Amino acid sequence: MALTLPPFARSLSSKLLLLTVAFVMLAEVLIFLPSAAKFRVDWLNARLASAHLAALSVVAAPEGMVTDELEAELLSHVQAYAVDVTLADKRVLMLMRPDQPAPMARYDLAASGPLDMIRETLALLLRVGNRVVTVTGPSPKDPAVGVAMLVQEGPLRAALLEFSGRILWLSIIISLVTASLVFLSLHVLTVRPMRRLVEAMMAFKRDPESAEPAARLATRRQDEVGIAHRELLSMQAAVRQALRQRERLATVGTAVTKINHDIRGILSSATLLSERLLDSPDPQVRRDGPRILAALERAAQLCGQTLDYTRDGVAPPRREPVALARLAEEVGEALLVEHSQLPQAAAPVWQVDIPEELVLEADRGQLFRALGNLGRNALEAGATRVTVAAVGEDGHVRLSVGDDGTGLPTKVLDRLFQPFASSGKPNGTGLGLAIAREVARAHGGDIRLDGTGPGGTRFTMVLRG
Repeated sequence: MALTLPPFARSLSSKLLLLTVAFVMLAEVLIFLPSAAKFRVDWLNARLASAHLAALSVVAAPEGMVTDELEAELLSHVQAYAVDVTLADKRVLMLMRPDQPAPMARYDLAASGPLDMIRETLALLLRVGNRVVTVTGPSPKDPAVGVAMLVQEGPLRAALLEFSGRILWLSIIISLVTASLVFLSLHVLTVRPMRRLVEAMMAFKRDPESAEPAARLATRRQDEVGIAHRELLSMQAAVRQALRQRERLATVGTAVTKINHDIRGILSSATLLSERLLDSPDPQVRRDGPRILAALERAAQLCGQTLDYTRDGVAPPRREPVALARLAEEVGEALLVEHSQLPQAAAPVWQVDIPEELVLEADRGQLFRALGNLGRNALEAGATRVTVAAVGEDGHVRLSVGDDGTGLPTKVLDRLFQPFASSGKPNGTGLGLAIAREVARAHGGDIRLDGTGPGGTRFTMVLRG
């Protein structure tokens, strides 16, 4: 099925674009309020400065006398109805029109704080009408000179609206440019890699065993996106390996199913023939006869258990009282006989440190198989001494197998209990530890690796008592 992406209006890219524009506009609004307040104060200060200059013109006139026409022209230049100039709380000059209206509000620039200026600016923008107000403050030309003037708010409001329009268009342009740059950056850094992730996951869903789509995820990025790509690659590789293992397991199960009947027939014949050894006149043959019969019985059980494992895993345990010391000794005897067939310098030592009275309700055959797998691994690793110990505590039994071999290869530690994956031996199958874990879990416990190294390896099974 082809990858179906959402339309642009509902895509991640459009959401990023809209959010970027919205956040930039919000930032511009937050910046606009102080800017508009400063524009208003600067506009009024400019009028105060003009009023001060007008007063200086009057002072410079001969004997400080001005005509009514000059006074009206000066007030028209200042755009004020009246101007009052003081120095050290003493009135120096006052210009006024004869028809001046009464003020409706008073603004003191020297006493207004930043929040007051912002509040007054917002009120001016929202107010409809042309009020007459009194504005006071120190002259920008000489802070020692106080200036008061009676002016209309209309010219100020018109200038403030023009300033706001310029800021609005500038904000829109900045928002679009910034949003475009952020959009392109996020598209390259985030959206496109995420799309590749989605495509790779859908391709993996269609064909998990194909590695071609995953190869396109290779990246050297060290950020979160790069980590996500590499983790997805690792997960896909692990799943493919698990699928191959299941396929191999299914193949083994099919093969075992086909040959299981024949092997059981051969073992039955061997068992019938071996029973005659019990009547042999040779004492040594009579002593070895029961061991041979027990080995054949275990082989027949192994065929059935292997078939069950490849089909359904380890079968539910058939619990019975099992003396662990005796069981461990029997496992050791079987493994030492098996090991004696190999060329070696000296026979290994199989040591059992288990109290004779320690009895566990368990499946004897499954425990024999699990201990046998652990012991066989130890002997094949070159151990000269294998120690089996057990202790009962808090309703559980801790059964451990330790050796003095060369230790496990580092490369198999991460996949120690996976079927067909954890064997460090050239001819190993990797089933020994996997079966041991399933046996332990079937008995309400688990198995763990306590330690491994040049001094040996130690496994511990915790079984419910």
